[in-house]
Amino acid sequence: MQSVSRPASTSTRQGSSPNPRLTQNQINTQTKVFDTAHGRLLCIADIRGRLSGLNDLAREANASAIIHTGDFGFFDASSLDRINDRTLRHLTMYSPLIPTAQRNHLLAPENPPSVIRDTVNIALLSEFPLLVSGQIKLQVPVFTVWGACEDVLVLEKFRAGTCDIENLHVLDETTTRCLDIGGVKLRLLGLGGALVPHKMFDNGDGNATIAGGQGTMWTTALQIGELVDTSQRVFDPTETRLLVTHASPGREGIINQLGLVLKADLTISAGLHFRYASSYNEFSVQGDFDGLRHKLQIGKEGFDKVWDSVKVQVDAVIDEHQRVLLDKALSVIERVPPQTSQPAPNGQYPQEEPAWKNCWNWNLCDAAYGQLILDIKDGRVSAELKSQGFNYAYRRTVTPSTVAPTPNSSSAVPPTGSTAAATPTLSTRGSGTPLANEKPLPPHLVALNNNKSSSSTPPPGSGRETPREPKANGASTPNSAGAADRAERERAKRERKKERKQQERAAAAKEKELGGASAPASPTPDGQAKSGKATPDIGAEAKGPEDGVMSPATESTGARTPTSRRPPRNPWTIFMRMQNAANEGEVREFFADAKAGITRVNYPQNFPGRAQKMVYVEFGDEDAMKAGLARQGEKLKDVVPELKQATDKESRNAENGGPPRGFGGRGRGGRGGYAARGFAAAGLTRGGGPGEKRTNGDAPAGEGA
Repeated sequence: MQSVSRPASTSTRQGSSPNPRLTQNQINTQTKVFDTAHGRLLCIADIRGRLSGLNDLAREANASAIIHTGDFGFFDASSLDRINDRTLRHLTMYSPLIPTAQRNHLLAPENPPSVIRDTVNIALLSEFPLLVSGQIKLQVPVFTVWGACEDVLVLEKFRAGTCDIENLHVLDETTTRCLDIGGVKLRLLGLGGALVPHKMFDNGDGNATIAGGQGTMWTTALQIGELVDTSQRVFDPTETRLLVTHASPGREGIINQLGLVLKADLTISAGLHFRYASSYNEFSVQGDFDGLRHKLQIGKEGFDKVWDSVKVQVDAVIDEHQRVLLDKALSVIERVPPQTSQPAPNGQYPQEEPAWKNCWNWNLCDAAYGQLILDIKDGRVSAELKSQGFNYAYRRTVTPSTVAPTPNSSSAVPPTGSTAAATPTLSTRGSGTPLANEKPLPPHLVALNNNKSSSSTPPPGSGRETPREPKANGASTPNSAGAADRAERERAKRERKKERKQQERAAAAKEKELGGASAPASPTPDGQAKSGKATPDIGAEAKGPEDGVMSPATESTGARTPTSRRPPRNPWTIFMRMQNAANEGEVREFFADAKAGITRVNYPQNFPGRAQKMVYVEFGDEDAMKAGLARQGEKLKDVVPELKQATDKESRNAENGGPPRGFGGRGRGGRGGYAARGFAAAGLTRGGGPGEKRTNGDAPAGEGA
């Protein structure tokens, strides 16, 4: 604190006392009456100099007045010379008046502070000069405190009365306003500046009780003391008290203690800069009353450390008026509610602190990201809180290799099969992840459900299948050719998807499944192929974990439904189709310089005697894969191979040599479809729809099986 004889605005030392105010014991209080039974107060924070936006925000909210919690933009042209380089960079970083491209250029690491100082002018930091000149006019009353980044000398002009702007009311330790609106007399008490304990006895370039310098402002002990004095002088039990601060009482114990002393019913603060605003009382965020006491005790201990170091210096320079204010500030620091579980010296148990449950707090995000509206009607203060929030859209672009497995994916398919019937309501997403916990039973859990029924009921009695007389895919007669064809197409589609995901194990699984399909001679539906209409698999009881139990096919045209024990494909994989077979070494040499990024060359499991003309080449990262794709058009054994990034659909179509539907041409390698042989084993024939070209002879294959 500084002595009376010391010139103002010259000290940057800590531990000095501010001058007393020119007019002591004077309170600037007014009552603003809104002649309406219903009013709305817009509460925002950190407008950061974009003052023209205040009218727009008030109009959108249909607000009668605005309450602002600091970082208003109190700067003028002369402020730039007083702002230090660090603060100027901070203001440049967050100013809404600077275009993004220009801001990025100014904040580039290679640019020295002089670049910012030579470029940034007052028009890029604040529209406050336009407000002073009258070019911007406030359409509704605005009540604000100052924040952490303001020019203290600009604020001193308001306090000295040399600057007066219509509808702008600066709340400070001696200035209070009462709003009579919607049946409520709302008393506004304000405390500006950041709470920095080690600066609470240093007023910097400020006069009297406020403090600041070099473009920043902070709270002082005398400022707190004078605010307490003001609140005591204007106390009226018929009023509702709203404390407006820049620092958050949720984090700062001293601000919370101030609210207790002021008997605040509501508090509004800022300073945390989250994308969501918060609404709470202490009861809702503290485990018990001792949790609140602990927070206040921490604030008290932080202040006491500073006070102990400067007490002697302060006592030597303060006058009687400042002594009164200091004592009131110290009473705030000592305001720690007693424990309710321990009796007082008089033997009485203390009553619970009313503010523990009754004082409600809001901490606001910046004005660009959200707002609070207090809707006041018939004496009730309602709150509407709006926040921009976080953007989670980026999670939809994450590659499969970085995504954790779907919950229960390792146990979605049982290790041993059953007579599981497929549910015709299966729904899949484009990403291939099954919809978990839908109203119908998820298809990848149907097998588990039917395992329970198979333990007490002979196969295939799950209660959901077709009658025991053999019918093709639930058709009414064995000659329903259309149903059989649809079943075969669905089955073959599922086969192709399975083969891509289980390349090395596909051959072994095929042999076991073929064996299971040819064994039965009974005309039960067990031998039918699984399809979207849910008929059971005859080999289900005998299948082991290596059979690769699959999710049933449905009418859905979505992506695959993954099964367990199959890791996702490397997303940086190139599918390569060649006219002439080539071994791994020749494939690697084809990629030339890009071969350094190859991690694996994988040939799909093929039928014996067939040349390997398709290969999956896996790369370590996306850049390496792109380098491999750049080899498109180069020759391998005098022929240009086809290169493309392996995808769920395209690579499977190419690998099977035909379109995704219809299965024209050579089908499953010319040996007959597995599903068709399953029909033949059950005594059924493949109808063959009109216009369908099939050359693999399903019926003979079934008989041969």
